[in-house]
Amino acid sequence: MSDNLRTIVIDGEEAAVPNEYNLLQAAEAVGREIPRFCYHERLSVAGNCRMCLVELVGAPKPVASCAFLVCDMREGPNGEPPQMRTLSPLVRKAREGVMEFLLINHPLDCPICDQAGECDLQDQSLAYGRPGTRFEENKRAVDDKHMGPLISTTMTRCIQCTRCVRFATEIAGVPELGAIGRGENMKITTYLEQSMTSELSGNVIDLCPVGALTSKPYAFNARPWELVKTETIDVMDALGANIRVDSRGDAVLRIMPRLHDQVNEEWISDKSRFIWDGLGRQRLDRPFARKDGKLVPVTWDEALGIAAERLAGDASGLGVVAGDLNDVEGLKSAKDMFDSLGVTSIDARQDGAMIGGGPRESYLFNSTVKGIDDADVILIVGSNPRLESPVLNARIRQRWLTGKCEIGVIGEASDMTYDYTHVGAGPIELEGFLRKNSSFIKTLKNADKALIILGSGALAREDGAQVLRATGVLADGIGAVKEGWNGFNVLHHAASRVGALDLGFVPGEGGRDTRAILAGAEAGEIETVMLLGADEIDTSRLGSAFVIYVGHHGDAGADRADLILPSAAYTEKPGIYVNTEGRVQIAEQAVFPKGEAKQDWAIFRALSARLGRTLPYDDLSALRAQLIEQIEIFGRIDHAPGAAGAAEFKPAELGEDGDLSDTPFENPVRNFYFTNSVARASKVMAECSAAVTATRDTLKAAG
Repeated sequence: MSDNLRTIVIDGEEAAVPNEYNLLQAAEAVGREIPRFCYHERLSVAGNCRMCLVELVGAPKPVASCAFLVCDMREGPNGEPPQMRTLSPLVRKAREGVMEFLLINHPLDCPICDQAGECDLQDQSLAYGRPGTRFEENKRAVDDKHMGPLISTTMTRCIQCTRCVRFATEIAGVPELGAIGRGENMKITTYLEQSMTSELSGNVIDLCPVGALTSKPYAFNARPWELVKTETIDVMDALGANIRVDSRGDAVLRIMPRLHDQVNEEWISDKSRFIWDGLGRQRLDRPFARKDGKLVPVTWDEALGIAAERLAGDASGLGVVAGDLNDVEGLKSAKDMFDSLGVTSIDARQDGAMIGGGPRESYLFNSTVKGIDDADVILIVGSNPRLESPVLNARIRQRWLTGKCEIGVIGEASDMTYDYTHVGAGPIELEGFLRKNSSFIKTLKNADKALIILGSGALAREDGAQVLRATGVLADGIGAVKEGWNGFNVLHHAASRVGALDLGFVPGEGGRDTRAILAGAEAGEIETVMLLGADEIDTSRLGSAFVIYVGHHGDAGADRADLILPSAAYTEKPGIYVNTEGRVQIAEQAVFPKGEAKQDWAIFRALSARLGRTLPYDDLSALRAQLIEQIEIFGRIDHAPGAAGAAEFKPAELGEDGDLSDTPFENPVRNFYFTNSVARASKVMAECSAAVTATRDTLKAAG
C-alpha cells in the first residue's frame, strides 16, 4: 500500500483512497453520489450548505463530507479501518432536514424560472427532500441586485452557497461580490451595486445551483429540452475553448462551456458565452456587387463570374489577406487556388505580426496551457493575457496563488488580476536583460521551469522580428528550453493564426506581406485584393484596388468591398481550428448558414472551376484527407506537442538581427468586447463595453 493511500470502509466496502481526499471525493471514487450545493472541485471549501452530510462511524453527529479529510478519519478501537456511511437512515434524515431548511425561504418560481430543467435544487429536492413541507410562515424577500447586462438576479432564490463569491475572488481575481448581513439577513451583493468588471463573470451563471443568477440575454428564450446541443470549439480567441452551442431552428440561443482540463477546464470568457446574438445581426446572406457606387444583390453565378474575371489577371497584381476567424479547410482551399494562379502575395497575419516561416515551435505556446501549472517563474512580454485570453490568464492566476511562481512583465502596466514585477515598458529592456542585477533577473536565472509568454503586441511592430530574436536569446540564456521543457511561448489572440501558419499561408518567394499589400494597393501596384474575413486592417489604404470580400458580417471589409461572397460563421460549418498551443480541434456545425451563404472551402472550389483551375476535392472529407496527407499534424486531433521538439529547438536563431526600438509595447487588444466582426455586431457586447467602462470610471472616482 502506497504511503499516500489509506484504506477506509464506505458503506461496508473497503477502498484505498488518497489521504488528501475529502470524504466527498472518497465516496465518489467508489461510485457513491453525494449531494452538494456549496462544494465545487475548482473552488475553496466553504462547508456552509451541509447538504453533503455523511455518517462517520464513531462521530457524535453527521459531518460535512466536503470539509473532512480522509487523513483525519480515526481508526476503530481495535485498529479497524475507519468507516463512513452515505446511505444510512441517519444520513437520509439529516439530508431531508437540510433540504427542508434550504426550502424555507425559496420561492415557488419553478414554472417561470430560467433555471428550471437544469436546476440542482430541483433535482436534489426530488431525490433527497421530504415529500412535503411543515412550514407555514411567510418567506423572506430580498431585493434583486444589479450585476450588469449579462447576469439576471433573483436574489430571493439565493441559498447563500457563496460559489459566485469564491469564483469572483479566487478564479476571476476581481473580488466584486461578497456577503453582507448575518443569519436570516445574509445577502450576496456587489459592493457598489455596479456591473462586474471581470471578463469571466458569466461563469457564475453555471456555478449557481439555483435560479438566483441566470443569463440576462437568454432569459425566457427557451427551455433546455427545446434546444439542440452541439459540441464545438470557440473562436473568440486562440485558446480554443471547448463549448456547447444550444440552438433552436436556425438560431443560436445559448453558448456554454464544456469540460477540457488541458485547455479551458470548465470556464469560458464572457465574449465566448454571450457573442451569440451577434451571429444573427449584420449578416451577409447573399452575394453583392458594387454597381454605380452601390452594393446591389447579384446571383452566385454572376458573382463568381466577376471574381474569376478579376483574378485571371497578372498574379503579381493580386493580394490576399486572411482574417482571424477562418477555419483551416477554408484557408487551404484558398491557398491551393491562389498557388495554382501563381499568387505569392498572401498573408494570414492581418495585424502585421512578424512571425512564421521558422520551425513550428517558433510560433506555439510550447509549454502548453496545462504547463502553466508547473512554471516557477513567468515573464510576460508585450501582452495582456487578461484581455487576449481571459481563461488562460485565470490559469496564470491560479499558479500565482500557490505562492510558487513569480511573475514579471515587460510592456504596459495594467491590472492582470495578480501581482507582478514591472520589469520595463518596451523591447529595449530585452537588450542586456541578463546582465542586469535585479531580484527578478536572479529569480529568472535560477528557475527550474521558466516560462516566457511573448504576445502578439510585441510581434506586430516594425521591429517584431528583432523582438522575436531578442526573446529567443533570452529564453536560451536562462535555459528555458531544454529536454522535457520548452518555456518559449507565443500567445496568439486570433483563432485562425496557428492553423494558417501551419499551412504556410504567408508570402511566397517575392510575395508581399499585409503591410506591403496595403502599400501596393495604395500605390496602384496591387490591382485586386481578396479579404478573407479581414476586417482589422486599415481599409482606407486599399486605394483604387478592386476588393473581393469573403466573409459573414457586414463589417469594415464588406463596407469597402466591390464584390461580396457571403460565407458561413463558425457555428454554421464544420471546421478545423488549431489553438495557440498547436492543439488541432474540430468544430461542428450547429445551424445552417444564413440565406445563400456557403462554406468557405466550397466558395473557393466553385471559383477555382470558373478559373479553369479546379481543386482536386469535391467534398469536405476529400479535402481533409488531402490536408492530412500533405501536413500530418492536422490528423493529430486534440494533441498538443508541448516540449516534444525542445531538444532540437534553437530559440536564439529565431527572427532577425537588428536594432530594437525604444517605443514601448502596446497591448493588441484595447477593447475586449470588440475584437472581431461578430463581436461588433453583438448588442450584448456593446452593452458590456459601455457598462464596464462606466463601472471602472465609478470605481476610480470612489478611490
